[in-house]
Amino acid sequence: MKRSGIIAEKLGMSSLFTEQGRALPVTLLKIDNCQVIGHRTLEKDGYSAVILGSKNAKPNKISKPMRTVFANSKVESKSHLREFRITEDAYIEIGTQMKAEHFQEGQYVDIAGISIGKGFAGGMKRHNFRGLEATHGVSVSHRSHGSTGGRQDPGRVFKNKKMAGHMGDVRVTKQNLEIVSVNTEENIIIVKGSVPGCKGSQVYISDAIKRS
Repeated sequence: MKRSGIIAEKLGMSSLFTEQGRALPVTLLKIDNCQVIGHRTLEKDGYSAVILGSKNAKPNKISKPMRTVFANSKVESKSHLREFRITEDAYIEIGTQMKAEHFQEGQYVDIAGISIGKGFAGGMKRHNFRGLEATHGVSVSHRSHGSTGGRQDPGRVFKNKKMAGHMGDVRVTKQNLEIVSVNTEENIIIVKGSVPGCKGSQVYISDAIKRS
């Protein structure tokens, strides 16, 4: 059985202390008015999924077609939508509020989000290159990435060559993160370690696919 995931907002990082006095870096994730707003079915769409919406939005801030979708589902307008693939036996009723108790303490999850954008970065920062020599004739280009291709053969730079360029602001998934605590009153999930994205960004939590 493959369950639905959930949409959460990254509140930021903190630390917790174990009984042995060891500090654990943790990330706080808040579930903010997350509701089921629709289904995808095998007969109609060719696959099974649930559509979740998170964070209430003013109706005048969303498009007219989407207002109709929310009205038909009898759900308040949402600013963030996301589909989660599921098996046919894991559908959740439309309008259901998703809570932090959807996950349990000690469970392992995969969390996806958009990483923080770093702008234009060189080869050393972007790809962990070693750089050129500090001496032996090298001047000015100590942090450059060196040769990018041959001359007559192959006579071009291969696609996907690691070079300087735009870093970050891409979708990243961190796998097998342990849930340290679940606060059902505040609807907050506390996860061990870091999570992609900046404070206030939306992340997508789902059951870990590589651990039972």
